[in-house]
Amino acid sequence: MVRKRRPAPTFTVSLGGYVQNDPLCPFACQGYSCVVVPHKSEFLKLSTDDLLARRRELATTLFDLDKLLLGSLVEQTRRCGKSDCRCATGEPHGPYTYLTPRRGRRGMRYVPAPLAPVVGAYLAKGQDVEATLAEISTINMELLARRELT
Repeated sequence: MVRKRRPAPTFTVSLGGYVQNDPLCPFACQGYSCVVVPHKSEFLKLSTDDLLARRRELATTLFDLDKLLLGSLVEQTRRCGKSDCRCATGEPHGPYTYLTPRRGRRGMRYVPAPLAPVVGAYLAKGQDVEATLAEISTINMELLARRELT
């Protein structure tokens, strides 16, 4: 007996007066739920064992977590406002380096010039850790969609 594939489930989202009624996955690949963007990326092509191995591999790269920052470095130049200062007609003061934290605290924090390379390295480590955690989360979402999250 040949089974017919059921049509993809639909959902309705109402926002304001806008109603959308589309298949869950526009590519009609409802073997697993569509959980990652761009469209399921490379994880759909991998077996469950390969996904688990990749997750373990990624987890081993998470070390030295005490040396990271989340945010960005900003350089600013300033004019002091004194009419007889060189910055009034020419080169402004600076550049001064500031750390702009991404979460939590507001405002910028001054970073002394000798510490700017260290702060830059901490920020790069923060970006690497975030990218790794995002990939692990995506793998876990795909494993959940396959009902094989362990």
